[in-house]
Amino acid sequence: MNKKKKISILGSTGSIGTQALEVIEKLQDKFEIIALTAGNNVDLLNEQIAKFKPKYAFCNNPKEIQGAEYLPLDEICSNQENDIILVAVSGKIGLKPTLKAIENGIDIALANKETLVMAGDIVMKKAKLAGVNIVPVDSEHCAIHQCIKDISQVEKLIITASGGPFLHKSIDDIKKATVKEALAHPRWNMGRKITVDSATLMNKGLEIIEAHHLFNMPYDNIDVVVHPQSIVHSAIEYKDGSVIAQLGLPSMHIPIQYAITYPDRFKGIKSKSFSFADIARLDFEKPDYEKFPSVKLAYNAGKTGGSATVCLNAANEEAVFAFLNEQIRLFDIYSITNEMMNRHNIIANPTIDEIFEIDKEIRIKTREYIKLLS
Repeated sequence: MNKKKKISILGSTGSIGTQALEVIEKLQDKFEIIALTAGNNVDLLNEQIAKFKPKYAFCNNPKEIQGAEYLPLDEICSNQENDIILVAVSGKIGLKPTLKAIENGIDIALANKETLVMAGDIVMKKAKLAGVNIVPVDSEHCAIHQCIKDISQVEKLIITASGGPFLHKSIDDIKKATVKEALAHPRWNMGRKITVDSATLMNKGLEIIEAHHLFNMPYDNIDVVVHPQSIVHSAIEYKDGSVIAQLGLPSMHIPIQYAITYPDRFKGIKSKSFSFADIARLDFEKPDYEKFPSVKLAYNAGKTGGSATVCLNAANEEAVFAFLNEQIRLFDIYSITNEMMNRHNIIANPTIDEIFEIDKEIRIKTREYIKLLS
């Protein structure tokens, strides 16, 4: 990378966004930040603007922006000054900006699960036609991306899961779990919603759907294995039986840096020699689908296709919010999501507009169902 890569970060005040800025600060001679965006955390956004001096910024309160020119999100994602856009916002808000960037031929570092879970077929088709690279930021997909040289030779994807805080707990313990216990992840520091998804293993279910779209791999050829140490971030099995895995310390700085510097590599904030001796042992086990049924639910939604994954995502997210607000118990997230899936009438090939309508409808119905349970 001889010249500075120009980048915009959508969701710069969130967990991934703030860590991305830490990566860029270490590699400031490699990047020029075009725009930073946030929702309501304007104070932190303004601190970031003062430090990194982007040309443009976006938030929900544009009059409060200091030190940068306000620019609507669509215009930021249409700005062809960008070499790459890091989509680090959470929720369905990431889908339309991602599509806008693709339309303008801008490469994407993708840290937004909903984009591919809701509209993976549409997004990947448009990216291929536009010649746009989508480089995954999730540690699991980033690991697979690093392992693959020729996807046509790959037989299987193996996605690892830490198992979350309830790996060695009983179903009764999970049913009685508090919000505090669900948020006490043993390995990763993440946002509240994704941390709860990790506690139920729904995050692995969503990652299975993402992997299917990112790597065009049939669902039957995507496995999940529990690996508590979170050192092996994922692996692939080639047709000849060879298995290649990507290893590293559990830090999101590494996959973030890989995604935004790809195809180049540099010494970064978390670069240091890896010691197998210090790790000492690596454990693996099959997921317990009785304790974590959300993984099977996600497999079924992915195989069903169409609007099934839109329903899965929307119902799960609303149920997670209800759990965080202490309206329901942790295990209710699965039963509520499953109930909404059973009620949903599948649309085989929804348009983007239909996807958003379905998402809205499912969220309303899920909230209504939760009220009846309370």
